[in-house]
Amino acid sequence: MTRVAAVLSALVLTSLPLAAPAYAMVDDKDVARMVSFGGNCPKCDLSGRRLQNARFAGANFAGASLVNADLRGATFLGSNFAGSKLMNADLRGAEIAASNFAGANLQNASLDGVEAPGVNFAKAVLNNVTARGAELPSANLVGASMVSSNFTGAELPGSRLVDVDARETNFSNAELTGAAMTNARLDRATFRGADLDGANLVGASLVGADLRGASMDGANLSGTNLSGVHGLRQDQLESACGDDRTRLPAPNLKLRACRGGRNIVIIRSPRPPEALRPPAPPRPPEPIRPPEPPRPPR
Repeated sequence: MTRVAAVLSALVLTSLPLAAPAYAMVDDKDVARMVSFGGNCPKCDLSGRRLQNARFAGANFAGASLVNADLRGATFLGSNFAGSKLMNADLRGAEIAASNFAGANLQNASLDGVEAPGVNFAKAVLNNVTARGAELPSANLVGASMVSSNFTGAELPGSRLVDVDARETNFSNAELTGAAMTNARLDRATFRGADLDGANLVGASLVGADLRGASMDGANLSGTNLSGVHGLRQDQLESACGDDRTRLPAPNLKLRACRGGRNIVIIRSPRPPEALRPPAPPRPPEPIRPPEPPRPPR
């Protein structure tokens, strides 16, 4: 994180001369030199450009198109890329500080090793993204779509993943300590070896998710649907809590209830209903006896 700290300090020095329109013009798709961008360039088209190690400082690229752009090692300082198009872009090793990517489309983008503390990806499209080892502490991912993405080993402590759609996404060995994940759709996601200590999963759906080896100390599972979860053991639930809406995957698992910050009672997973027995066949009617013949008179 040392490089991010350095670029944050540099932002103060670079912000003053950037009030004019964007001062870097890139006409050649193969750019061999370092390129700097600042000022206003909304809806600019830089699709397919080679922009390795480019520097965006105080730049407004809202709605810009950088589809298939090569942005490896690029630096984004205090810049606005809200609603921009970055599909299939390569941002491996990029550094992002105090920048806004809300509503941006990064589908199929490469974000491996990105350093982006506190980045704003609210309502962004991050489907099929690779972000292995990305550093995203305190990131804002509220309402983002992250379906079938790879966040293996990513650092997301304190991040906000409220209302995200991250079905079938891989969070193996990711750090999600204290993450806010309320109402998140995490069905069939993988959390093998992930750190979910203190995570808020109230109302989240993890149907069919893989929780083998995940740490969940202090996690709030109130109203969480864990039906069909794989690899969940009782020892993982000892320090977590839930409520009567929590759905556990097996009848032998139990969960303490969250009340006023204390664990009070035991909530057990519902047992499967017993098979209905077929109704007993009706008894056959008793045979009708014929009337006795009249007795002869005396």
